Amino acid sequence: MKIGARVLVAAMAFSTSLLLGGTRVSEGTSTESRDHASNQAVLSMQEQIVAKEREGLDALKAGDVEHFGRLTAENAVFVDSAGPASKAQVVQNVGGFQLTDYTIDDVKFVPISQTSGLISYKITEKGNSHGRDFAAQAYVSSIWAKQQDDWVCLFSQETAIRQR
Repeated sequence: MKIGARVLVAAMAFSTSLLLGGTRVSEGTSTESRDHASNQAVLSMQEQIVAKEREGLDALKAGDVEHFGRLTAENAVFVDSAGPASKAQVVQNVGGFQLTDYTIDDVKFVPISQTSGLISYKITEKGNSHGRDFAAQAYVSSIWAKQQDDWVCLFSQETAIRQR
C-alpha cells in the first residue's frame, strides 16, 4: 500500500473511532438537551396561547369588545353554525354578547410552527346574547400566531355540543 493510501486509511479509522467513541456520548447529550429545550418551548407556547384564549374570553366577560378585537388578527376567520365570519363581523356581533361564566376543559395543543399553534378544548359557558340568557357547551378550536411580539387569533371554530 502506498503512503498516501495508508494515511487515508489511518485518517478514516481515526474519524470512525471518534464517531463511535466519545463524540457519540456528547451527541446523545446534545440531542437530549435539544429535545428537552424543544419540549419546554412547546409547553411555554401552549401556556401562552391558552392564556391568550382565556384573555379573550375574559374580555367578553368584562364586556371589553375593544380588547377582544386587539387579540384578533385583521384577517382572522371565525366559523360557527352560521358559517364563516370576518373579524369586523365578529367584533360587531360580540357587542351584544357578554359571558357571565365559563370553564375550559380537556385542552389539546398542536404546535404549527415556532410562532404559531392550535388549541382545542371544551367550553361550558353562561351569558347573555342580545338580551337572552343562555347556557351552552361547545368544542372550540383556535389558531394563534405571534405577530409583532404579541399573540393574535387567526382562526376560531366553535361547534355546539348537542344535548342528548
